[in-house]
Amino acid sequence: MSIPLTRRALLKAAGAAAASQAVPFSVSAATRHRAIGANDRIRIGVIGCGSRGRMAHMKGLYAHVKETNFEIVALADPWRVAREQANGMVKEWFGRDAQQCVSYRQLLELKDVDAVTIASPDFVHTLHLEAAARAGKHIYVEKPMATEFDDLVRAVDAVKEAGTVVQVGTQLRSLPGIVGARDLFRTGIFGQLSRVEECRNSERPYWYSYLKDVKEEDVDWKEFLSGRPMRPFRADLYSGWYGYYEFSKGPTPGFGAHFIDMMHFITGATFPSSCVCLGGICTWKDEHTFTNPDCIQATWLYPEGFLVSIANNMGNAAGNTRKFYGDKGVLNVDNWSAPTYDCEGSPRRDGTIRGKKDVKPVDHPDHFLNWLQCMRSGETPNASIDAGYQHAVAVLMAMISYETGRKTVYDPLKRKITTA
Repeated sequence: MSIPLTRRALLKAAGAAAASQAVPFSVSAATRHRAIGANDRIRIGVIGCGSRGRMAHMKGLYAHVKETNFEIVALADPWRVAREQANGMVKEWFGRDAQQCVSYRQLLELKDVDAVTIASPDFVHTLHLEAAARAGKHIYVEKPMATEFDDLVRAVDAVKEAGTVVQVGTQLRSLPGIVGARDLFRTGIFGQLSRVEECRNSERPYWYSYLKDVKEEDVDWKEFLSGRPMRPFRADLYSGWYGYYEFSKGPTPGFGAHFIDMMHFITGATFPSSCVCLGGICTWKDEHTFTNPDCIQATWLYPEGFLVSIANNMGNAAGNTRKFYGDKGVLNVDNWSAPTYDCEGSPRRDGTIRGKKDVKPVDHPDHFLNWLQCMRSGETPNASIDAGYQHAVAVLMAMISYETGRKTVYDPLKRKITTA
């Protein structure tokens, strides 16, 4: 039987969920010891100088350079062209060259680097995260935080042992509209959730937009593969790695990590209890031999008593939606910068919600500014290492189900994903 959630029940459920987390993060003495002084310049290295590293990380940080006193001092990327493009930005902004490295190992050995951003390909996020933590660096790491579960656990443990400040790149939880949606949800206005869903569709897979002409002589191919089996260089694999399952595992981790993390943030849920996932290559079959599914759907059951579903159809752009369905109201985040809510279809609507309303935004530092501030204060960033672990567990449950054709189950105390 499903019992409508009162505010007290919501808070109790959120507390119980938080208590179930394995090795929860707290601001330790080690973290505060590593905090950077208010007048000291933060020296940042960028691991991964592709479009995400340059256009999101570097530009996102530079927007706050005057108020936060930092500089970018080092760059690491196996592709010479990306390194040089990133260095051009550093030279324009700071009036000098950055130290250019082919490997993340070289960058982490530099003594004058306090913090790193990680915008490398998805399959090496945990490799670079663990190494940066063991080197004692503060870290901003892109999502999805992991593509393999054992690597995820090892990297998270390294971060907690190091006590450094880590911000995970699920930046939706720093948007004023999403912070407002969380505050509104936790009043209990929507009642008992039954389903949370996202359909994020497009006319073709996003990985096609990354294809470019890359010369073999400009790439350290072995560094890019990072332990994956050696094979002849391919420009489409290097530039379009998003499209290959071995390197990214597709849209459920790539897109779904954002939605799962946002749902966790708004509802206070932490881990799903089970998941099923099906998909395949339905539309896009060509000379690139991409291996990621272009149509896929994952469904999770949460112990709080609701389903979460994420579907991606890369063969037709119609049908996009992003909603939280409760028995007293519906939260609509089709536009996550300006969420709305109403009571359409809600069987227990009680008159509290009348018509369609805008969610009141709540001012919040943006994701990069929050990370920069926390490096000085020693506080926990908005998307902590625990939040990253939670979204990674969910998407990995989905991909294991996709790979095996079986339902997956998660045990938060043992930190184990098993098939049922």
